Amino acid sequence: MTPAPTTPTPPPARRRRFGWPQRVFSQVLLMQLAIATGVTVLATGLFLAPLSAQLDDQAMRRALAIAETTASPQVAAALKTSPPSAQGPVQAEAERIRQSTGAEYVVVMDTRGVRWSHTDPAQIGRRVSTDPSAALAGREVMEIDSGTLGRSARGKAPLRNANGTIVGAVSVGIEYDSVQDRLLGAIPGLLAYAGGALAAGALAAYLISRRLQRRTHDLAFSDISALLAEREAMLHGIREGVVALDRTGRIRLMNDEAQRLLGIGPEATGRPLEEALGSGRTADVLAGRVTGEDLVTVRGHRVLIANRMPTDDGGAVATLRDRTELERLGRELDSTRGLIDALRAQDHEHANRMHTLLGLLELEMHDEAVEFVTEVVGVHRATAEQVTEKVHDPLLAALLVGKATVAAERGVSLRISRDSLLPDRLVDPRELVTVLGNLVDNALDAAAGTPDARVEIALHAEARTAVLRVTDSGPGVPDEQRELIFTEGWTTKELPSHGKRGLGLALVRRLAERQGGSARVADGPDGGAEFTVVLPEALSEPEPEPQPDTDLDPYLDPDPNPNLDPAIVRAIEEPR
Repeated sequence: MTPAPTTPTPPPARRRRFGWPQRVFSQVLLMQLAIATGVTVLATGLFLAPLSAQLDDQAMRRALAIAETTASPQVAAALKTSPPSAQGPVQAEAERIRQSTGAEYVVVMDTRGVRWSHTDPAQIGRRVSTDPSAALAGREVMEIDSGTLGRSARGKAPLRNANGTIVGAVSVGIEYDSVQDRLLGAIPGLLAYAGGALAAGALAAYLISRRLQRRTHDLAFSDISALLAEREAMLHGIREGVVALDRTGRIRLMNDEAQRLLGIGPEATGRPLEEALGSGRTADVLAGRVTGEDLVTVRGHRVLIANRMPTDDGGAVATLRDRTELERLGRELDSTRGLIDALRAQDHEHANRMHTLLGLLELEMHDEAVEFVTEVVGVHRATAEQVTEKVHDPLLAALLVGKATVAAERGVSLRISRDSLLPDRLVDPRELVTVLGNLVDNALDAAAGTPDARVEIALHAEARTAVLRVTDSGPGVPDEQRELIFTEGWTTKELPSHGKRGLGLALVRRLAERQGGSARVADGPDGGAEFTVVLPEALSEPEPEPQPDTDLDPYLDPDPNPNLDPAIVRAIEEPR
């Protein structure tokens, strides 16, 4: 017998768990509602707590005031002249006062405590149910007590005649239920006010929470905490500098890389941008006064690429990339390509010369061939010797020899002035290579293609100061641009392969100013431009000249043959 198929049992329904909400909006709203409710309940309780005592005190004072009003000399005289009776004058006066004031009872008693008036006429002539000794002793009494008519707020006052002698007392009671009725009657109004205040607080809490929801993008506290941790890790982990500014231009945030690139410390946070960085292009780029993408700026010896993005609160976030090495490699690439072009041209020229030499040899014009080779070799040797005679530093001399070759291939005459002389005492030859290389490159670009194209270099040393002067035959620099050309990113040339220009002269001025020197441009003596760079700390101190030895034997002549011809002296001194 086949068993009947069984229906799978559905999984039990998951019970929905109600826990603490995760969103900032919900948590803040609930906390504000709880605070508003608690404050309302506390304020209501603090108001109701003394209200009952205040109402009791008011009732007792009112009873005492009625008792004092009743205790008049007229009532005291009627007490002495009439017996206690329901139709007596004391009872009539007491009832009149009770009805007019709304008191529960007005009791007039003699010194024995016998009632002369009462709400219940049957009690007239009997002793009072409470102790009247305090009032008969001349003291005023306020209390809440129970008597024949129940619990009441009481006030007792002594009854004096015209002479001031105590002849009895007056006791007035106000029904305690009326006091409670006043208290209970005040509660609904108080709760209405409390409810209104709570509703207003809840509405304000909701509006504040909604604003907070929009400002926090409806995130949970855990999400905000995670985002903060991720932001800190990201800022301090990336290899780009990040600078955040507020709407007033103060630095709000900097990561470690930005501090390294800008050369400032964490104490700059909270300070204005110009105060932390000083005036200059870097501050202008970060502040947004210079607009564009991938803006080039120089900070110290670093070449930086900056991008700036405004934020919704009126501030901005700027990113910085270190392009120093890339710029150096790009310049080396340009120099290498220029050198390759020069070598290619030299190879072509060398091939032509070899063909000429081969032709002279085949024609058996040996003397002409020797003369031709001597002339070609002599030109290159003369160029190198001219440079090394005037520039003693090997790096700088090698640079000028290479630039002379490039200049010759570009049709530009590169000359070193006759009075140039730079000793081999450079503190940092690489800095002078950077300065002179940039100036010569710009001069070659300016002079190339002009009639009688030429570039003249003058190098001088004055104590520890090096003065570099490069003059070209180009079109020159207009007066209004003589400061702009030293600004980062300013150029009139086409972009090179590495995509950036306008840094060479900016680096030249920065290097000069870092040593307390200067870089300027003026008109050349024969037209064109003349760049002059002064580097006060470029050379080391010269070595002292050796002093002659004064300890020689005075009987020996250091130069025994001062008047003889040097050739004769050498012949005498040669061994036979």
